[in-house]
Parts: sequence; structure tokens; C-alpha cells
Amino acid sequence: MSKILFVVTGATHWTLADGTLHPTGFWAEEAVAPYEAFKAAGHDIVVATPGGVVPTVDKGSLAPEFNGGQAGADQVTAALASFGELQHPVKLEDVNLDDYAAVFYPGGHGPMEDLSADADSGRLLTLALETGKPLGIVCHAPAAMLAAIKGDGTNAFAGYKVTGFTNTEETQAGFADKAKWLLQDRLVNAGVDFQEGEPWAPKTVVDRNLVTGQNPSASAPLAAELLKKLA
Repeated sequence: MSKILFVVTGATHWTLADGTLHPTGFWAEEAVAPYEAFKAAGHDIVVATPGGVVPTVDKGSLAPEFNGGQAGADQVTAALASFGELQHPVKLEDVNLDDYAAVFYPGGHGPMEDLSADADSGRLLTLALETGKPLGIVCHAPAAMLAAIKGDGTNAFAGYKVTGFTNTEETQAGFADKAKWLLQDRLVNAGVDFQEGEPWAPKTVVDRNLVTGQNPSASAPLAAELLKKLA
């Protein structure tokens, strides 16, 4: 039975342009939908966070309006409760990529705060690309790509087809005019070939060993694509 590494934000807030600390963490659906898919396929899950801190769920991601109603909210809350590995993370800085069959990054606004500048995460991502390890990254988690800087100063993801949370979606979510920077803009500036789909539609993009998803609705389809690469 192979192991899949979940690299999860350790942030509990996102610092906005005016200095306000917006409470956040990881987005529930983006963690539990892939978790359930990978477990059903027989894989073990190991969670890693910066410093090994227990990750925080964005409370907003448990609300009925983001889960298709109260029944969906109850379902994702129950699924999160069964994701016991979240309570026992390893330190991201201690991870040996050779121990894992694939790597997955769930989003939420948390990665904008910590993983976007985390050198350990950046080295892990760069090595995953270089070795061809199946790598899945969804929604705001592509912020972690910004820390994947090669020795020549270029971004390891430059030239890759990538999707992630779009400027349009950030605007509709009410944060575009409050953020220090927007994910789509920074990724384009880093040299990635950003692929924008319809707002909130489950768009996934596959380029070599990399699978990216645009928003929470892409979490399950992304997991399915990652499982194809592990088959």
C-alpha cells in the first residue's frame, strides 16, 4: 500500500492589504474529497505542515452555502472528523519525498500566507517536478509554487500549464480589492501558462506529472486524475 503526502497550510489567518488578519486555514472540501478518494483506492495518507503544527480548517468552508446546503455541510463536517491524520502531522522540513508515491496540496487562503514563501515546500515541489512524482495542487494552494525557485532564480513551474483560483473568483468572493496580491497575477508573473475556466466550474489541468484544479469543485476530479497517474 503506497503513501500519499498531503502538504497542508499551517496558517490560521491571511494578512490582508490593510493589515487585517482574516481567519482562515485549509478549505474542507479540498482536503476531504481527495482524502476519501485516495483512501478508497487503498492508499495511506500522511499530513505534513510547516513546523508540524496541527492544521486549522477554514470555518467558512463548513458552512451550508459552500456545501450545497445543510446536508452537504453535515457530510463534509463528518468526513473531516474521520480524517484523523490531520491531528498528527509530520514536520514539512523533515519530509523525504522518496517515501511517497504522490503529493497533494489542498487550498484555502492559508497557503497564501505561509506556503507561498516556504522554502521547504518550494524545494519539495521542485524535486517532485524533477523526479516526475505525481503532484496535485488545488485552488489557492498553487500559491506554494511561488516558493519553488531553482538555482538559476527561475520558477520551477515556469512553462507549465496550471490553473488555480482566478482573479474573477477572488473578486466574486469579495477579496480581490482587499488582498495584498492575487494568485493568478503572481503565477502569470512567475511564468506559468495560467489556464482560466468558468468561475466555480470544476476545471482541472494536467501537464506532465502535474495536476491542478481551479477551485473547490475541482478537488474530486483532481483526485481522480492523480489516481490515474498512480495506476
